[in-house]
Amino acid sequence: MLVFATSDKGGTGRSVTSCNVAYRSALQGNDVCYLDFDFGSPTSGSIFETRSVETGTQRPGMHSLLQGRATEPTRIDVWAEADWQAPRLRPPHAGSLVLFPGDRGGGEFLMGPEVIRRCLELFLRLNEEFDICFVDLSAGRSHAIDAVLEVTTRKELRAVTHRWMVYHRWTQQHIVAAADLVYGERGLLKTGIEHGHDEASLRNSIRFVRTAVQDLNSSDLMPIRDTQVVWLQACDKGLQLLAAKRGLGSSMVLGSTPMDPVLQWQEQLITDDDVSATQIANTATRDAFAELARRLTEDTAWEGL
Repeated sequence: MLVFATSDKGGTGRSVTSCNVAYRSALQGNDVCYLDFDFGSPTSGSIFETRSVETGTQRPGMHSLLQGRATEPTRIDVWAEADWQAPRLRPPHAGSLVLFPGDRGGGEFLMGPEVIRRCLELFLRLNEEFDICFVDLSAGRSHAIDAVLEVTTRKELRAVTHRWMVYHRWTQQHIVAAADLVYGERGLLKTGIEHGHDEASLRNSIRFVRTAVQDLNSSDLMPIRDTQVVWLQACDKGLQLLAAKRGLGSSMVLGSTPMDPVLQWQEQLITDDDVSATQIANTATRDAFAELARRLTEDTAWEGL
């Protein structure tokens, strides 16, 4: 399965959520790889706490492979090479977790026919090796998004399931931006159709993920005034109506993640130790990532609407 993670705006938590979902998916027994296709800012290594590639690799990475300067990209075994203790404690039932970083100092580049061919070959090869391949795309419209929309129409990938996770924060601006990314004039659907995708199939492969959603029933809200609680509740209702109107209603939502103090200050994996031992992270955050990982492979969550 190929999973493409994208967002229209930066600051949605796309990368940190995708890394955590990949981590949870591996803990659930899947063999998982993570491809950093955020070519302008390949920093997923910092989230996986692999400091040697926290801003990309000095060895051949995704840039070098796709541009034809290398035949094998750098691969990082997160379980073995992470710089902190928790990821090293791989449970016996866990699957593999491999990071394919971008090149350090690399940037966005045009995706010509040869790049498309190499991308196709990469996806086919990794799909044979891994159960789930996460592809982290940059925010907004990009050459990479256009390329993967083209690649996934190729006959060689017809039997390969591909799904899109579109991230947005729970604000008016982010809802409007996410809707435009999917349904707009240059959005995923229209661009995908231009490349040869079937509209209904592509639409059914797209789900939204709401990030940093404040629980209005949480004790964290207790210090604020009653008038502010009422105002927040009214805003939430308005956002629900806006999301439904823009095509981001509950039937199109794969899941949501709560606001967590740890992730507001540091983008990192949330481990069980962070929840139970040190208690720096919230149980609800860990469970939200685990639920997203589970629903990602649950076909009923992706059935036609």
